[in-house]
Amino acid sequence: MTSKELVSVFLTGTLMICPTMPLAAQKKKQDSAARETVAKPQTEKEKRKAEEKLKKELMTPYRKWLNEDVIYIITDEEKKAFSRLATDEEREQFIEQFWLRRDPTPDSQENEYKEEHYRRIAYANERYASGIPGWKTDRGQIYITFGPPDEIESHPSGGTYERPYEEGGGTTSTYPFEKWRYRYLANVGSGTDINIEFVDKTMTGEYRMTMDPSEKDALLMVPGAGLTMMEQMGMSSKNDRFNRTDGTRLGTGNTPQSARMNQFERLQQFADLQKAPKVKFTDLEAQVNSRIMFNLLPMQARADFFPTTSTTVMTNITLQFNRKDLQFKQNGPVSQGVVNIYARITSMARRVVNVFEDVVTVDIATDMLQEGSKGSSIYQKSVPLAPGKYRLNVVAKDVVGGNMNNYEMSLDVPRMDDDKLFASSLILADVLEKVPTRSIGTGQFVIGSSKVRPRMGDNFKNSEKMGIYVKLYNFQPDEKTNKPSGTVEYEIVKTSDNSKVLEFTEDVTQIEGSASQMTIEKMLPLGNLNLAPGQYTIRLKVTDKLKNQSLTQSAQFSIT
Repeated sequence: MTSKELVSVFLTGTLMICPTMPLAAQKKKQDSAARETVAKPQTEKEKRKAEEKLKKELMTPYRKWLNEDVIYIITDEEKKAFSRLATDEEREQFIEQFWLRRDPTPDSQENEYKEEHYRRIAYANERYASGIPGWKTDRGQIYITFGPPDEIESHPSGGTYERPYEEGGGTTSTYPFEKWRYRYLANVGSGTDINIEFVDKTMTGEYRMTMDPSEKDALLMVPGAGLTMMEQMGMSSKNDRFNRTDGTRLGTGNTPQSARMNQFERLQQFADLQKAPKVKFTDLEAQVNSRIMFNLLPMQARADFFPTTSTTVMTNITLQFNRKDLQFKQNGPVSQGVVNIYARITSMARRVVNVFEDVVTVDIATDMLQEGSKGSSIYQKSVPLAPGKYRLNVVAKDVVGGNMNNYEMSLDVPRMDDDKLFASSLILADVLEKVPTRSIGTGQFVIGSSKVRPRMGDNFKNSEKMGIYVKLYNFQPDEKTNKPSGTVEYEIVKTSDNSKVLEFTEDVTQIEGSASQMTIEKMLPLGNLNLAPGQYTIRLKVTDKLKNQSLTQSAQFSIT
């Protein structure tokens, strides 16, 4: 092989081998890139950081409400309470109560305080903006908090100014400034004749609130200019202004100051102007305070509905307190616990529909207090309501211990159609018995001729009897016999697997009452069913054969 051929082979081999090198490198790079796209498991620190970021994002609307909308009118106690809320539902309830407690007419649909507050914010943004939103400025803060002043002395261009005597008298030149006067502001300084000055020293339109009346003096730092009367008469030097210890640079010399110019009065007024105004409507304040307290009084509540006519539904509101949560006061051989109850029912438009107050007392023999405090105390109030949606607020206070609770729940009062089969609430009761004739229709837990006490929490033991109580309405009577025709199918199933543990059917002619209204009232011995501990559902399927209509009522209970 000639040297020329060797060179040719060498070059050919080189050309054949060289392209394979970048391909291998490229493959390696691709493999590396592929590996890099696989998500790495987050560390605990990264998880916490992501959770905090998400929490901040979720809280943004509420943080804006707290730090912008109500920053000047929310009290320190309310801020602390709001910061401890954990869910959006709690925050929404807090905001609703926040405005409600300030509403001057809680019985009306409008909240004049809230409307006026947002009007003030809009006005401040329009009139006092200066590179920052108007609500953030000092004038905006005072206007939003206290409303428009009774008088405004405005010097938008500054210029020549004749000082009043209390500022030293004499003529000077000033920066732009405004002086606001309120004839009366509750809980601010002396409360009367409140004067507030705002000075624009930067000439940018941003007026800052000041405690020093001399801050508006544009000639303060100019020697020999803008002298006060005392300085003109040689009874004081302008240099003395900078040696004062009362927080001002007034040129009044040793002249006694008025009470309004007293340094402590000015400091107090300045501090009071930074505070949120006190809530005026203390009747609502008590309820909101109970919402933000930590020593809550545990309480259970439920509502059951029994139509009396097509336009009126008797609403039974039941409350229960565990005695172990109450404090007792010893009075000789008897120890007594007392719970004060205040309840208010309002429409969805916030009109008050019903208010009731009551006192629950628990008397236990002092020597049996430890054993007696293991039980519970139950209370019930019956209120007639028209069909519709309502809000129930119940405030309960342990008088001896001081613990409180503000419980809120919705009341969805059903409407009974006279042409349709209808059923009341299904109550599982621990007491179900007939009452004496003189007690029919009166007293707690009495429905018609029976005492029906709901088992709060619906927890029963196998050794107990469970009462079943429900009213049925609007069966169609037979034209000949004037009796209804239908059935009630009873069924108890285990909730976990829907397996049946009891099933039987009853003809409606065997039930007490008439076609227009009949009452199912039974005591069921649970021991006969040998129910294992767990959750169960009882269902009643009611059928009107003449109307060809049916309905089902159900309730859950537990065996412990």
